[in-house]
Amino acid sequence: MILFKDDFASRLTITGLVALTGGCQAASLAAGSANYERTLDRYEQTDTTQTDVTNTEHEDGRRAALLSAFYGLDDAVSQPADRLACEGAGGADGMPVIFSHEVDVTTLDPGDFRITTASGDIGEIVCLTLAPADDEGELRTVLLTGAYGSLEDQPVTVETVGNILSLDNTINFKGLKIDVTPLEDGPSLVWAETVAPRDWDLGGAGTSFGWGGGSKCPIGTAQIVRVAWGGGITKPGGAPAGDAERQLYQVTVRTSDGTQAQITPFALADLNDRDNNHLLCLDTLDKAVSVSFPAGHVTDPREDLNPASSVMLAH
Repeated sequence: MILFKDDFASRLTITGLVALTGGCQAASLAAGSANYERTLDRYEQTDTTQTDVTNTEHEDGRRAALLSAFYGLDDAVSQPADRLACEGAGGADGMPVIFSHEVDVTTLDPGDFRITTASGDIGEIVCLTLAPADDEGELRTVLLTGAYGSLEDQPVTVETVGNILSLDNTINFKGLKIDVTPLEDGPSLVWAETVAPRDWDLGGAGTSFGWGGGSKCPIGTAQIVRVAWGGGITKPGGAPAGDAERQLYQVTVRTSDGTQAQITPFALADLNDRDNNHLLCLDTLDKAVSVSFPAGHVTDPREDLNPASSVMLAH
């Protein structure tokens, strides 16, 4: 969890993954939300961003892109999401959309997106939020909630039809399109990056709430890789990932002599906040190249098991 200090949110953002994980722990989340104030939710049905930015290639060399659109829930976002994520989200469809770069929430509106179903219908997006993936470096997952599909007529494409700017306001995501991962499919790895040391906070704990900021890598960590999944992930039954899942992650590194080796993270962090991100804590300075995870060990909110997937690190 992070404390935003800019003009769009100066209050502490307490978020849970109720909107991405359905009703797990719904009662405790609702009870703990009495003083909660949302700061990352948006409702405008038109594009409200006026900008001269048309650039689509970031200074890091990567082009603006949509990495994933995941149809995670059909009329099944839990009711506490109305309070913790977006007004009107409870009982709605849920779809996380992941961007290639972090995005500026002040440039996000439901009206910036168009969701089209297999029959050609255009869905309604009631609200969107960057919660719960709101830790430092995570602001690339936008949760869309509304009525935009069903098991019988699933959403098949998402388009960005409005101006959406990166967090640093240097690139515009308008005009992009991506196919939607079907409701029956489980989550896959879609993003991996090396975390800058300034953001490590080694030994830090998650928030004291049952949602919000996740745990940090332990002292002694030499390198951290952040991975993002297409949707929120837990173990079957809803418990957060743990040591068994840590041992399943395989990180390919390039050694000093130029060869590649497969290693396992010595610790797994960013747990217990129920979002779609994990931190892989490595005990080597060898350059991380890619991350893979085998099929059948974690699930989305519907309990759909993950397929095997791998992703190259962004550099």
